[in-house]
Amino acid sequence: MAGETAQKPRNVLFACSLNAVRSPMAAAMLRHLAGEDVGVASAGVRAGLLDPMAVRVMSEIGIDVSQHQPCALRDLDEPDYDLVVSLSPEAHHQALELTRTMPADVEYWPTLDATVVLGHGDEEQVLASYRMVRDHLFRRIKQRFGFLGGPSV
Repeated sequence: MAGETAQKPRNVLFACSLNAVRSPMAAAMLRHLAGEDVGVASAGVRAGLLDPMAVRVMSEIGIDVSQHQPCALRDLDEPDYDLVVSLSPEAHHQALELTRTMPADVEYWPTLDATVVLGHGDEEQVLASYRMVRDHLFRRIKQRFGFLGGPSV
């Protein structure tokens, strides 16, 4: 990916619109891969409610996000991240604003909103959408943070 290096940051924040699907999934995957080597957090432009479908598809790969408590970017206590990964256009704008007071790199990883299929398909179609987002994020995280030999989805 253009502009991305193998450098591993100390503290990473994943930011999205609601902190309900994409950002908690991404944060949990990086925590799973990096262990205590990297500080990881997630937040949204607004704090939503944790999506049960996100919990379900993450449990399929052995990662539990059921205890995640969604929070908003504005509620972060003294943020000290050296990398902010934004996953939605709205979050990207806010991530760039954070850099006015916090010296951090910002990377924009456009990621589909899995929830757009809710009410427009059966359960398997909905699950397929969430799995596609999960798998996309997992591949991207492994590539960006140098875990290419790690667990696969």
